[in-house]
Amino acid sequence: MSAQPPDAGLRLVLGSASPRRRELLAQIGLVPQDVRPPDIDETPRHGELPRAYARRIAEQKARAVTLDEGEVLLCADTTVALGRRIMGKPVDAAQAASFLHLLSGRRHTVITAVAVRRGERLWTREVETAVKMKRLSNPEVNAYLATGDWQGKAGGYAIQGPAGAFIPWINGSFTGVVGLPLAEAAGLLTAAGYPVHGATA
Repeated sequence: MSAQPPDAGLRLVLGSASPRRRELLAQIGLVPQDVRPPDIDETPRHGELPRAYARRIAEQKARAVTLDEGEVLLCADTTVALGRRIMGKPVDAAQAASFLHLLSGRRHTVITAVAVRRGERLWTREVETAVKMKRLSNPEVNAYLATGDWQGKAGGYAIQGPAGAFIPWINGSFTGVVGLPLAEAAGLLTAAGYPVHGATA
């Protein structure tokens, strides 16, 4: 899709309630003028592959938010994939434990899809990062679950929290694993005409 010319008058809207995404945007000097998390059904379709799932959810989020003239919307969806299996946000500690035991000692993929919308135009990108989790003992899993950090996290963990001690290696985008690949998000915002560099709140 072709890029739009930069427009310093555009307002940035974040279509996510995630404090992690706001913190990541702040790293590159971006503060959304508004936060409008959409309410959509994030249930995977039968047989849906992880990358296609993440892209569909990010696009649906972007389409679900009402925008005014002069606003640019940024949405994202992060999923953890073990092969073809989609590991979303665990519903309880038992499911989080199940996810962690499945990931223990194995490599998996974290996929974050980013969608930027201006008017009816949509720019999208998916970023995949390979992640290795060390072999976890039962006491390690139980201690992590006790922190509550697993709640609301795809795959039942967050690399930027206590579970960072479980991740000896990644290949790809660290910020993508956290929830918003900054280089790619900045590129999409620039394509939509939002002045990323030198932007002010």
